[in-house]
Amino acid sequence: MELPTEPLLFMKPSTSIIAHNNAIIYPDSTNKLDYEGELGIVIIDEINRNTPIDDFNIAYTIVNDVTARDLQEKDGQWTRAKSFDTFCPIGPVVTTDINPLDQVITTSVNGEVRQDSNTSKMIFTPKKLVRYISNIMKLNPGDVIATGTPPGVGQLEKEDVVEISIEDIGVLRNIVK
Repeated sequence: MELPTEPLLFMKPSTSIIAHNNAIIYPDSTNKLDYEGELGIVIIDEINRNTPIDDFNIAYTIVNDVTARDLQEKDGQWTRAKSFDTFCPIGPVVTTDINPLDQVITTSVNGEVRQDSNTSKMIFTPKKLVRYISNIMKLNPGDVIATGTPPGVGQLEKEDVVEISIEDIGVLRNIVK
């Protein structure tokens, strides 16, 4: 896959957010539900285009960017495919006490590792992502940015247990219903 020269932006509604141990609901309108384990950036203080990069007050969490891949391919854009209720598990904690540029990230489904990488391999660093987005729109406290997923994205089935681990954050666990 050719690497992008700038981040691709999409938005998820607040209704897509669920917590650790909540159920991901598999909608009847899709036949291909994918997981995407990602480092999440949590905005603590307002950030806009005038905020110096050294003044960014951000924290980190784990995000599962659940996607109805068949709908994404059909629509040619990503809003519907990523916006279903329960399609954005976040957690289990939010922390400022990590080095976001060197974290082992793994995604397992039913105990089988499907993604295994390190945040040092991210295309865009967290601060570059925040700068890029804040040049377009003001970021408010509580906003969450998913940073992108490593290789190994794959399908989920009903009753699958998906666990995303980032070494200094913990494990985000959800079951598909």
